[in-house]
Amino acid sequence: MNNPVGVFDSGVGGLSVLAALRAELPHERFVYFADTAFAPYGERGDGYVIERSRKVVEQLMAEHGIKALVVACNTATTAAIHLLRAEHPALPIVGLEPALKPAVATSRTGHIAVMATRGTLASARYAALRDSFAGSANVRGVPCDGLVKAIEGFDTAAIAELCARYMSKAGPLGDAPGQVDTVVLGCTHYPLVKNELQRHAPPALRFIDTGAPVAQQARRVLASLGRLAQGGEGGLVLQGSGDAATLEAAAAHWLQQPQGSSAAAATAA
Repeated sequence: MNNPVGVFDSGVGGLSVLAALRAELPHERFVYFADTAFAPYGERGDGYVIERSRKVVEQLMAEHGIKALVVACNTATTAAIHLLRAEHPALPIVGLEPALKPAVATSRTGHIAVMATRGTLASARYAALRDSFAGSANVRGVPCDGLVKAIEGFDTAAIAELCARYMSKAGPLGDAPGQVDTVVLGCTHYPLVKNELQRHAPPALRFIDTGAPVAQQARRVLASLGRLAQGGEGGLVLQGSGDAATLEAAAAHWLQQPQGSSAAAATAA
């Protein structure tokens, strides 16, 4: 089945998931939708996120006939994925959530910090996930206000300042009893600045994100439905509610993809 796979996020953060998807599924065609004109999702209410998620999915289905959808946004997953699945039962939808399970499995001290948007950390879905590990780990949420906006704007000074601030709040960091030895990157934007976060961490600190597990799940879902692309080169279309040139520049920057190598279009979803 050669229809494309839709991938969407409130902005460019989902490009970190898209990179993992393209590595895992090199023959697939992807349509990436960045809802930048209506971002950030993580500092909005559930009703707002649900409305935007519905409109984006409807557009991806109508314009591209997507065969599957990856919600490459923690906030949209927590707020809207259950409704999207109910409203589009024939469309396989893969979401994501902070990678607490692998973090708990690999942590030596049992102390874990989850860096995420305020919306994700305040959600019932996240609370249930966190509480499921209450007996086996101490989990600390670190709301990272402003970091998504800084990443979206390529604001290197703000990125540096905010990464230092929030890594300080995630601590104390280290391998000693009571110290955090594992940090979950609970927003798809944050892996894009992992190198900056690592500047404020001891060498042994583990960072865990969801890109690779989500890509592997997408492969399993497509294979189970007989929808995997059978050969071919694959491809990418970039689309969004904001400026097309800005999205293309972001893809060139974060995916190391030459500008002009994929179609880009701005729409008013």
